[in-house]
Amino acid sequence: MGNFQVRTDLALEARESISEADSELRGVRVEEYYKEDEDVRVTKVMIDTKNAAKAMGKPMGIYVTMEAPAMVEPDEDYHREISECFAEELINLLPGPEKEQSVLVVGLGNREVTADSLGPQAVDNLFITRHIVREYGKAAYNCEKMNLVSALEPGVMAKTGMETAEIVKGVVQETSPDVVIVIDALAARSTKRLNRTIQITNTGIQPGSGVGNHRNALTEESLGVPVIAIGIPTVVDAATIVCDALEKMLEDEKDLDTMKYMSRQQLNFPELNNMYMTGKDIDAVIKRVSFTVSEGINLALEMRMD
Repeated sequence: MGNFQVRTDLALEARESISEADSELRGVRVEEYYKEDEDVRVTKVMIDTKNAAKAMGKPMGIYVTMEAPAMVEPDEDYHREISECFAEELINLLPGPEKEQSVLVVGLGNREVTADSLGPQAVDNLFITRHIVREYGKAAYNCEKMNLVSALEPGVMAKTGMETAEIVKGVVQETSPDVVIVIDALAARSTKRLNRTIQITNTGIQPGSGVGNHRNALTEESLGVPVIAIGIPTVVDAATIVCDALEKMLEDEKDLDTMKYMSRQQLNFPELNNMYMTGKDIDAVIKRVSFTVSEGINLALEMRMD
């Protein structure tokens, strides 16, 4: 719709927007492959220059996007095959060689808002080991190598009165983890990617950015340790749905004049930019995909020790 700016946390969609505008962009590399057995398409977007980062609206780094349509479908094993694919991609982004590490997993979001509860629910299903290993040693798990995994659910500023970054930074200073993994719900620009896509990046995250509520960033620069961010888009901008529907209708009718008119008039409903939509079965979906994410993290940290 002309100059209409869609909101998205996915680097893949930001790259697609530039491609749609027929704009050449140097400093961005894209790799794509398809895992047929798992029905998962993986796209890796690598932003190498500051100019490319500015054009994309994303920090320099690596963004791995897994598109798995089956994620929204009920499954007794919570899509174990997708968790295994996710674990493999996560291992590739985790810093350091295959050695024991202290890992802090942070579940961002508001547990009482279903579409924003991905982080807290994923933390619920993690295999937490730090306290046991510190108290009884690795013999408690009958193994010689063991990652020390701890977890944090910082809540939201409206409840705590503190920035998420303040809470996480304090815990990092006290516990000295080797790496921080952050889980958060994201916003997409396309309904086809809602709850079907996992993004993993080594650039950290800005809590609340998906719905325009920008908070202090959680990055390696701000925390002093590498930060891996994991997210699943659970909401889409309402204005995006309206514009996509109008575009589709007008394209089918080949009404180019009306399309141009709507493009000029798109700012007449800016109130839609503060509305976000999600599916009616979001409670069941969040429970399912949060378990998929937590199992992927558990597998990744276990596989590093094998």
